[in-house]
Amino acid sequence: MRVEKTSEAGSRRSLVVAGALLMLLTSMSLCLGEEAGGAGAKKRIVFIAGPPSHGPGEHEHRAGSLLLAGQLEKSGLPVAAEVVSGWPADESVLDQAAAVVIYADGGGGNLAIPHLAKLKELSAKGTGIGCLHYAVEVPKGGPGDGFLDLIGGYFEADWSVNPVWDAAFKLPKNEITRGVADFATKDEWYYHMRFRGKMEGVTPILSALPPAETLTRGDGPHEGNPEVRAAVLERKEVQHVMWTYEAGKVRGFGFTGGHYHQNWKQDDQRRLMLNAIVWLAHLEVPKGGVPTATPTDEEMKANLDKKG
Repeated sequence: MRVEKTSEAGSRRSLVVAGALLMLLTSMSLCLGEEAGGAGAKKRIVFIAGPPSHGPGEHEHRAGSLLLAGQLEKSGLPVAAEVVSGWPADESVLDQAAAVVIYADGGGGNLAIPHLAKLKELSAKGTGIGCLHYAVEVPKGGPGDGFLDLIGGYFEADWSVNPVWDAAFKLPKNEITRGVADFATKDEWYYHMRFRGKMEGVTPILSALPPAETLTRGDGPHEGNPEVRAAVLERKEVQHVMWTYEAGKVRGFGFTGGHYHQNWKQDDQRRLMLNAIVWLAHLEVPKGGVPTATPTDEEMKANLDKKG
């Protein structure tokens, strides 16, 4: 058998190469461990932003998602946020998420409808699901029942309504309201939502009694109906426009505001949303709420859709 002799210098070079390779492999292992949920791991939050919709400054799904994701990244909390436009072609990005936030148009074209089975699979294993504004609307029946199991409620046509109004909120004591003061904003606050029976697992977060002016439109799928008029005008029932849902490992929330992009500059509304997303990802919300800085005008204008 022929044995090749190795010079002393060659041996030293081999040791150096082996040491460098070992360090590289150790570093890769640590990174993979973080992604897999090891010590020091960051919770991955995925925003699914719908395509352009409505006029400038309205339904700015992508810009709003990027703004909130950026604030989460700067918060100092162990989170990694990313934004995808439309339902991701590669669903593996969702499999590693601690929370999925959908900010998109809804109704019969809600991008979640073809993927309800996937969302239920994610929810069952503990991935939080949140829906913003129009994304809370799905048709009654299978999609509506699916949303009741995912986020505890939804906008049901011919039952719920979508007026624009000034809503003033007195916040309840809750983990999600930490560091958030009572606030008021003018938005397209949907109300008279369809919730789970007896509000099982549902916790109202933003509630107010809408003024009578919100029900001056005639009957229609979004405009009005006898049931909502009886609830608000006759019985004076407070309406819930943001809520959370929890059942075992399942966490979800619905937020009906978010029509106007400019409202994300309101510090309390923005912090409330950031708190909700952190909670959705099964993280503890800091005592003072998620750290957040008021966006500059330039930051508010960034990433807006081109709408003619």
